[in-house]
Amino acid sequence: MPAAVLALSVALAGCAGTATGVRPSHVSGPAADGAGAASAAASAAPGTTQARPPRTSADPRASADPRASADPRTSADPRASADPGAATPPTPARLPGLGPRTLAKIPAEARQAVLVTGRGKNSSASQVVLYRRTGEGWEPGATWPAHNALKGWTDDHRAGDLRSPIGVFTLTDAGGLLADPGTKLPYDQGPAFTIGGTGFEGEPLAGSFDYVVAINYNRKPGTSPLDWTRPQGADKGGGIWLHVDHRGPTQGCVSLTKKHMRELLLALDPAQHPVIVMGDAESLKR
Repeated sequence: MPAAVLALSVALAGCAGTATGVRPSHVSGPAADGAGAASAAASAAPGTTQARPPRTSADPRASADPRASADPRTSADPRASADPGAATPPTPARLPGLGPRTLAKIPAEARQAVLVTGRGKNSSASQVVLYRRTGEGWEPGATWPAHNALKGWTDDHRAGDLRSPIGVFTLTDAGGLLADPGTKLPYDQGPAFTIGGTGFEGEPLAGSFDYVVAINYNRKPGTSPLDWTRPQGADKGGGIWLHVDHRGPTQGCVSLTKKHMRELLLALDPAQHPVIVMGDAESLKR
């Protein structure tokens, strides 16, 4: 196997488990870590994946949760109530659940925020709400079940630690194996987003990179998600993406169902300076 192919195979295995059949196209630079911040040792172990997709309908915890609805107004939203007389709550002036330290990291120009709230510091289950800032405050949109790294969250992410980084990061670049669904973000489409193998729970990883949005943690904004530049060094990990669920925990990424990833891609607008705010609930309250 050529060295370049082997390097990219190891890198992408970091994002979604024991990947096989990864075909590079136009990647530049060494694959220092790979999507999901896996080390070579981690990628060599079976079941090293980056995303746990939502539970299936066979699981009692499954997406029967109305929050998983494609309708941006969920049943948890009083505006979705069948009662025409129900009062509409005021739009929150600040993103809910965030403390002063977290709020201070959100750029003033940000008008879109993907809020990822983890169930616990050591949990791989989380929830995503897409907010947009209006003249009245932050208006919630769709609410989706999501998953993060196998071991939960950390303030000091390291390559291969199996934890997602806590923080506020910009969202500037997207891509995937499938054609651009119509996003306003720069979109890199090609076979280098092919992934195979299995994840932590033996689930197939194929299709995990059909759609991805690069999270600007330890990467160079304005480049393809496949760019392996690591400004803080390889030991700080990288390749942290939003990508398609594959029914197993991730190594560092945040995962959504394919349908919800497509909806997110269509909603994100670089003119609105979108950011992702991510972490476990307790950490985000700081």
